[in-house]
Order: sequence, then structure tokens, then C-alpha cells
Amino acid sequence: MTQPEFILAHQIAAKVREEPNRDVVTFENADAADEVRTYQQLWDNGARIAAALAAESMNKGDAFGLLLQNHPEFVDTMVGSSIAGTVFVPIDPRTKGEKLEFMLKHSECRGIICADYNLAAVHELCPSLPKLEWVWVLQTKSNLPLPASLKRQRALDDVLGGAVPQVAIQSNDAMEPMQIMYTSGTTGDPKGVVVRYLRWGAVGGWAGLLGFERDDRPYTGLSLTHGNAQLVTLACSLKMGMRAVFSRKFTKSRLWDISRKYGCTMFNLLGGMTTAIYSEPARANDADNPVRFVLSAGMPAAIWRAFETRFDLQVMEFYGAVEGGLTINPVGVGPVGSIGKPPASVKVRIVDENDVDVKIGECGEIIFQAVDGSAPVVDYFHNVDASRSKTRDGWLRMGDIGHADADGWLYFDYRAGGGIRHNGDFVNTGFVEKAIAESPDVSDVFVYGVPAASGSPGEKDAVAAIVLELDVAFDAARLFAWCRKKLETNFVPSYFQVVSEIPKTASEKPQERFLLEAFRVDAANVFRE
Repeated sequence: MTQPEFILAHQIAAKVREEPNRDVVTFENADAADEVRTYQQLWDNGARIAAALAAESMNKGDAFGLLLQNHPEFVDTMVGSSIAGTVFVPIDPRTKGEKLEFMLKHSECRGIICADYNLAAVHELCPSLPKLEWVWVLQTKSNLPLPASLKRQRALDDVLGGAVPQVAIQSNDAMEPMQIMYTSGTTGDPKGVVVRYLRWGAVGGWAGLLGFERDDRPYTGLSLTHGNAQLVTLACSLKMGMRAVFSRKFTKSRLWDISRKYGCTMFNLLGGMTTAIYSEPARANDADNPVRFVLSAGMPAAIWRAFETRFDLQVMEFYGAVEGGLTINPVGVGPVGSIGKPPASVKVRIVDENDVDVKIGECGEIIFQAVDGSAPVVDYFHNVDASRSKTRDGWLRMGDIGHADADGWLYFDYRAGGGIRHNGDFVNTGFVEKAIAESPDVSDVFVYGVPAASGSPGEKDAVAAIVLELDVAFDAARLFAWCRKKLETNFVPSYFQVVSEIPKTASEKPQERFLLEAFRVDAANVFRE
């Protein structure tokens, strides 16, 4: 297989011939001027990076880490790596310590590109990373000298400051690896998903399925180290020429102002972000924005219609993963709360533990396969067993529990092993989070389960981890009373866990395990009714 149209470097080269001055990506910054990249600038910087990678003796297929927030240099590097035929490893820039060491070692990175704000975390690990030979640093603070490194080190500005070299694209087969993208590792060591150019190009082709139009202006504050922002927003924008806008990181307080300033017509949301945005105090101009629809993965059914009404937009829900799988609930078509139906090229089943299809309305694991019956391809780097398990018997196993209604609309219920059953009933965490988010005392909330104090097998008590609004003195009795007014008795949390922030992944997904580790019934920040 060749298919260069799926390969990033070839896509950019083609766009340079067609519309070199199209300002296809803008990185907004609250404290500084915007940073813009045209197709021509992406190619020129990519060529510089590709030549510099060659100067570091990086060979085709060699890996390097990319540890940055959303900067234009992130996309420059993606293009440069594609030209050079190397493999980049995007890593959440908040990662440090053992987790960072694991990712760099496991992926066999020979170098890393990081920013000055996470250089200390890299330096700390240099002695334990013998295969890491070089470090390039993006300087974000003016005139800040770079500390001495244990590895070859240079400023990324120096790499991008020279003449544009003549380079030949080394990536010419769509089945070649483009990157190794790690899962969040919520239940153990992260798994490195080998993302091939075919996957990148295929997702870029989702634009029509997702309702994008050439004149749309997408926005995201999700990290480019995560599949949602990188594959959905960036890949689709680069392919169609949509003028995408990125923030350094997700900011719920500036979301609507950014949308108004740049005329953004759509943005991406993941479940945890939705509740955080909805918990912001209502403003008179909430509905005064140019956004026509939100591309959501995990919109809680409890706030779906209220969110649409408050912000005068529509919700398109979709479901999928870096490894594959796709369902779409188009705007105004499917029922509220549904993750949709698969496109014509994909078939889906919901099965029990014996791979028997469950009945309508019953819960089971969501699995996918191409309609032609071909087996899905998932390649977890250095993890053959996990790869085989993920695609057992020719089906992509999502590890998610869902159900379907009589009309074939699918619903996500919970991650396998992650449901909260309390007193015999499953707790709808979306309803609980909506009720608590509407409290004027609460800035953010995430509901999870801990083993039930009753000791009942399979039962859990609900914990609401909450972040308070600024200058709010917490009153547990008042918040419990609020919940009892808003929720049915069995949905009222057993505990409130007051935290300064809810730990989240690069995709703004709450990291339950850290809250669990910190939870103690007798802790000073844990409250019972």
C-alpha cells in the first residue's frame, strides 16, 4: 500500500501547491500575539525540522518524544517528522517522573522536544535514559538561559531559524507508523498505540460524516497529544483547509470569548469538560456566540437539552477511540443521550461475556468490525498480547459497556468495571454531576465510586469530588440539602471530597485513580451527611 494522500507530509506539499497562504491554524494566546501557520509555513518549518533530525542521525522509523502544550511548533514538528520518516511520541506536557520515564523508555525515544516549562522534568530523568541522545527546547520565557544538559541540547528557535532546505519526503507508504500515542493508563501502565498514516488520513476523511464545512472555523483547547484534538480537529482542518483555532490548553472561563473573537463555528467537548462549562455561572450573553454545533464525546443526557438552549447551539455526539470504532448521532437526528449509529462501512454488536448478542435494552460490551468482515488492526507497541486481546476473534473490543434501543441507537453506559451500583440500582453519574454543577458553590465536579461501607459485593458508594468557587466557604450540610432537593434519594452522594482541582488527562478526562488514592473516609476534606 502506498496512498500518499493519507500521509501528512504529502498532504501539506499538495496544499502548498494549491493554496500556500491559507492560514490553516491559529494558536491564540491570552498574554501574547496570535501565532499563525499557513500551509507554506508548515512546510518550510517542517523541512527545517526534518533536516535537523537528519543531523541528529535520526533514521527512518526512529522515535522521539514531543512534550509540548499546544504551540504551532507542535504541528511544525509533526510535518517535519513525516518528511523525515521518523516516529514522534506525543506526551501530555504535565507528565513527569516514573510515567514520563516509562513512556520514553518503552517507545525507545532517541531524543525529545520539550518546552522550558517542562525541561526540569526531562533533566531529572536524563541519567536513567541512556538511549535519549538529544534534547531540543522551545523557549517560551524571554531571555531565559537554558540549563546545562546531560544530552546534546539546542534551542528549537535555532532549528527553525535557518534557510529552508531542499528535502525529500521519506514517508511514502500509508501503513508506515506516524506516531506512538499512549493511552491514559488509568488502570496500569499506559499502552502505546502505533498510529499509522492510514489511520490519520482516514480520520481526516471524517469531515463529511461529522458535518464539517470548508467555511467552518473549529476551535479546541484539548491537547494535541490526545487523539481528539490531533486527529479530529487538526487532521480534518488540514485536509479541508478549515481555519482551526487552538488554545494552549482548555479554558472554560475564556471559551465563549475565544469563540466570539475568532468566529468559531464549532468546537470539541469531552464529558468532563461539559460539566465544567455548564457549572459556570449563567451570563446574559451565553447565547450570543457564533457556534452552530458542538462535537461532543460524552455529553451527559441530563444536561444535553439545557446546554443546547443556554448556549443556542446544537450537539452532535460521537464515539470512538484512537484504536478505531465510530458511531455518530447527527444533529437533530438521534435521541438525546445516544452515541449514535456506526457509518455504513462499520458494523457494531453488543455482546455478553460469551460473545453472545444481548437483547435490546440489555447491557454488554461494544465491539466493532468492518462490514466486509476484515479484522481490525491494533498494534500496541511492544505488547503483542494486548494487541491480540483488543482484536480477539476479528472484532475490536472497546472495553465499554453499552446498550441499544429498538431502533438501533446505541448508548454508552460505563467503562467496564467502572459502573456505580448502589443499593441495587445503577447511579446515573450524569444526573448527579448536573445537579451539583448547578450549585453556586461548585466550580467543577466529578462523581466516582468507592467500595460500599455496607460491604455488599459489587456495590459502591458514590463520591462527588468537587472544586469550590473562589472565596466560597464550604458548607457540607447546605450542599447535601441541595442534592436532596435535586436528586432521588439513591443518587445523593455518600461523600463529598473537596479538592483544589480534579486531576485530568490531556483529554480533560478525570483521572479517578488519583482521587481514589487520596480518598479516606476520615480525611479532613471528605464529608458525610
